[in-house]
Amino acid sequence: MQIPEFKLDQWLNDYHFSAQPPEFDLASSTGPHWTLGELLGFLSSEERERLLETELVYSAATGSEKLRQAIAEMQGVKASQVQITTGASEALLILFVLAAKPGANVVLPFPLFPSTSVVAELLGLETRFYRLRRENDFNLDLDEAKKLCDEKTRLLLVNTPHNPTGATLSNEELRELHDFACERGIKFVSDEVYHPIYHGRETDSAAVLPQATVLGGFSKALSLSGLRIGWMIERDVSELRQYTQGRGYFTISNAPLAEKFALIALAHRDEILNRTRAVVAANLKLVEEFFTRHTEELGWIRPRGGMTVFPWLRDASDAREFCRAAADRGVLLAPGDCFDMPEHFRLGFGVSTSGFAEALDRIAEVLKAGSSKQLVAGPV
Repeated sequence: MQIPEFKLDQWLNDYHFSAQPPEFDLASSTGPHWTLGELLGFLSSEERERLLETELVYSAATGSEKLRQAIAEMQGVKASQVQITTGASEALLILFVLAAKPGANVVLPFPLFPSTSVVAELLGLETRFYRLRRENDFNLDLDEAKKLCDEKTRLLLVNTPHNPTGATLSNEELRELHDFACERGIKFVSDEVYHPIYHGRETDSAAVLPQATVLGGFSKALSLSGLRIGWMIERDVSELRQYTQGRGYFTISNAPLAEKFALIALAHRDEILNRTRAVVAANLKLVEEFFTRHTEELGWIRPRGGMTVFPWLRDASDAREFCRAAADRGVLLAPGDCFDMPEHFRLGFGVSTSGFAEALDRIAEVLKAGSSKQLVAGPV
């Protein structure tokens, strides 16, 4: 077995951890960063003292009871229906391992977070993709997704709000796909790590659906990627037991200190989410103005949720060189070949709390420089 190169992580790591990282990070898909000091600022002096008494030992494979209760309260389910994981990535790994029967297939969106399909394929699963097409405003075609399913389909995955396009499903669309899958014995999985960040029409969590398996986490909407904590919501007791067993084999548990930080975040999630919403709303307005000014060079579709947009170069050239040129000017973008769509690039508008307008101006300089080179070169 050969594990393929993880192009997105390689690109981000090469720049994030270089001696001189770009000044503006518009490649990341998270929200505004929080420091440990800001998080601890929510606590009284007595609460901080108690936190220092945390034993640095293994925690429960299920996740701590208090953390599961807090997530259950937020999601409107029972604590016994919550499994804690090491990010949503481990949740997907567990689901794919359980789905990996001989000849089985899984139905996934395209584009998608790159590791998702790779992990499924490494486990021997056939991957089938329904396309989120820009000519359809990245909307999911329900009939296309349904036609991909057959008697060997083990899992149907939706990601809403979607990374990288920012597309979302309505409550009615979620319900229709859920019912379709459940009637055929297919596990319906909703990855909603960006919930509840929406830019217009909002969607309920799929946790309201009786047989949905729901994935969430602290990395995106809650903007605490360094905690590396995710969760699964599952009402099937036997399946939930399998998740816990899988976690025991893969990562054992989270760090107990990280789980306590997660509890602090959930207790103050309104403040955290309000900060995220304020940053993304202000930056999205600037993004709209930017693309309005550059319609000749760039195409885009306004995201309906999340913190990323997935524009494309209208001349259909490979965006990697464009992204390198932007990085040379101090602005990091994610090239579309990381998502197998090379003329696109991902632009995150959730991280930057200041200087976002300047970052967009520098991207405009790259576009202008590219146009100047074309004029000098003349027609081919």
